[in-house]
Amino acid sequence: MLGLVAYEPTWRAMQAFNAARDGSTEDELWLVEHPSVFTLGLAGRREHVLDPGAIPVVATDRGGQVTYHGPGQAVIYTMVDLRRLKIGARELVRRIEQAAIDTLAGYGIQAARRTGMPGVYVRDAKIAAIGLRIARGSAYHGVALNSDLDLAPFSRIDPCGYPGLASTRLCDEGVFDRISNVHARLAASLGKCLTPP
Repeated sequence: MLGLVAYEPTWRAMQAFNAARDGSTEDELWLVEHPSVFTLGLAGRREHVLDPGAIPVVATDRGGQVTYHGPGQAVIYTMVDLRRLKIGARELVRRIEQAAIDTLAGYGIQAARRTGMPGVYVRDAKIAAIGLRIARGSAYHGVALNSDLDLAPFSRIDPCGYPGLASTRLCDEGVFDRISNVHARLAASLGKCLTPP
């Protein structure tokens, strides 16, 4: 649990970890929250950042478009060796989605995937976003699950490149839990989904 940490130094630390790892490096889950920041993926288009205001925009090296991170969002970075898991990027996304779905089910919330739109949804609103970078046979970046963060900044972007995409959070679904507990539950689900064969 790294706590509330700035986005960019954490991203650089992920890059360094991945560059230095070898076949004997253990996989890691980094549990964090970030101060308010918009992050723009490699395919991200600036026109999807509508009105950032005072919130910084960081162009990063993950896949996907633009998203928002802020306090009250449980972010877990999945530093995993795909060769060890014997899976590809698409299966990794599926497993991370499943971990989020399982975590939400533990809170009594029914969530699902949407075809062609990575992430996890409750009804028509996104509750968890996924963005990954695969390099040297390993993955970094990960998943962000909305717990009790301020959703207003999502109105300043086209979330994940989709104009008007609604967002929700655990507290809107009747779940009020400490962020440390949300992190712990999500990490346990990820551990089950990302265990090598």
